Amino acid sequence: MPDTDQAGPRRAMSRDGTEIAYWTSGEGPPLVVVHGAPADHTRWRPLLPHLEPQFTVHAIDRRGRGASSDAPEYAIEREFEDVTAVVDAVAQASGSPVDLYGHSHGGIVAFGAATLTPNLHKLVLYEGWPVPNPDVFALPAELEQRMDALLAQGDRDAVVELLFRELEDMSDADMDAFKAASSWPGRVAAAHTITREIRGEQSARLDPQRAVKITAPVLLLVGENSSDPSKPDVEAVAAALSDARIVVLAGQGHVADVLDPEIFAGQITAFLHGEN
Repeated sequence: MPDTDQAGPRRAMSRDGTEIAYWTSGEGPPLVVVHGAPADHTRWRPLLPHLEPQFTVHAIDRRGRGASSDAPEYAIEREFEDVTAVVDAVAQASGSPVDLYGHSHGGIVAFGAATLTPNLHKLVLYEGWPVPNPDVFALPAELEQRMDALLAQGDRDAVVELLFRELEDMSDADMDAFKAASSWPGRVAAAHTITREIRGEQSARLDPQRAVKITAPVLLLVGENSSDPSKPDVEAVAAALSDARIVVLAGQGHVADVLDPEIFAGQITAFLHGEN
């Protein structure tokens, strides 16, 4: 498979003029993947070898990181448009509908994009979707202050570690594996985007009238051991969609696609290929 970093990214122009870079690899039907916060396209390196034999994967750098540009003001709705621009560009180039996978914040963004584009085949969301009460996404004030202080000190590693330890209750072993992954530098580089995006999530309220615009089949994934705030509302989200199923990942937390990528890839591949 090609080294996507050496090949360089493709680009799509979002509605507000922001350039969204995406990195392409693999062979097969098109699959766009949207990372969460904080991260960039390198977050997918553990998972890509398990997807590339069956899909042409297009890994987005969300706005404000990696090879993508940014805008002076942030609003999560602009990210919906970013993903829509990439999905529509990939659909036009491939001549076929596009599968879309979003994780965490990227899942909320992918959900929003799915209401805007007709070029969707199937949608996979892993603990990332709008919820009835988006206040659950708010950071505790004390935690946000600690993160801002660490960022001001230039300790980006500590900002990212604090986020995952406090919100996802990661074990020491999982944190060590997380930090050893090749995606860690991209997470650290995006540390400055964390608080703006979490504040943006507080406008991500589940609207059944908007959800019914998603007619593609949807797979909603939750980790059995996850403490992610979107998890308790997964059944409400499924009920708002026209065709949704829920899968619980046994023994997993919020980042199974990094820590157990082969098993995770099997789940989404089976769904996208119509095997479950």
